[in-house]
Amino acid sequence: MAKQESLELLKNQIANFVDLVGKKLPEDVTAKLKELSEEEEMPMAKMIYEAMEKNQKEAMELNRPSCQDTGLIQMFVRVGTKFPYADDLKTILKEAVAKATQQAPLRHNTVETFDEVNTGTNVGTDSPWVYWDIIPESDKLELDVYMAGGGCSLPGQGKTLMPGEGYEGVVKFVLDVMTSYGLNACPPLLVGIGIGTSIDSAAYMAKKALMRPVGSHNENPKAAQLEEELVKAIDSIGLGPQGLTGSKSVMGVNIVNSARHPSVISCAVNVGCWAHRRGTIVFHSDLSYDSITHKGVQL
Repeated sequence: MAKQESLELLKNQIANFVDLVGKKLPEDVTAKLKELSEEEEMPMAKMIYEAMEKNQKEAMELNRPSCQDTGLIQMFVRVGTKFPYADDLKTILKEAVAKATQQAPLRHNTVETFDEVNTGTNVGTDSPWVYWDIIPESDKLELDVYMAGGGCSLPGQGKTLMPGEGYEGVVKFVLDVMTSYGLNACPPLLVGIGIGTSIDSAAYMAKKALMRPVGSHNENPKAAQLEEELVKAIDSIGLGPQGLTGSKSVMGVNIVNSARHPSVISCAVNVGCWAHRRGTIVFHSDLSYDSITHKGVQL
């Protein structure tokens, strides 16, 4: 296959995957929503979970995005140094998002800052937003596609704490955020927390945490324990599905951390709404692919 034909194929495959992510939730999210629904006892909350399930079913049957806010497309790209199309990837990603916007269709959410002009394509200055990582000696492209909505993961919050505040200060900050911002982010939420040495790295890690599967845990046992304790603490607030009260408020809490300077603890919080539209796919050098989050998908 000629290179131009291969690039066109890759663009179409990514566009189709972006389209799919807007209409079908990843399997881990669907399973967790079902679990929370079965555990919920409040009638209003159970009714909301039933509406969520119906929403997902009809999105696929009617071939329409499952939420009116299809967000701003964000991508985590892990590209191998030997992936044959790495040089063209930035252009391909933009073209794929523009194609998916028309095809799905996706709501036009990219507005050029200062000019206040909607591009109508979801493509603009650094849009889609892409986080890049280079994988040595690999010939694969690993891609996380995420629809970051205006009510959930775009309005994240962060704070740099003095070391004397300790991890108790982190917990207080997280719970303060959940009682305000969390209410408006369409619970039950997947809560991403970044803990590190500077506010920019913490913010990045909080968003990266949302790419982890629901039910996964931090490799550090102390961090994993904090994840579990925060789930219980946030649930105790009683936000419930859609913030209309209930016994379950989160699908999980994912912490990603780095080493830090001894004089600071920086913490950031980012959340994914119940319609956590995340997709992970791996492309091989021959452009065959494995869909990690949506098994058996044909693009």
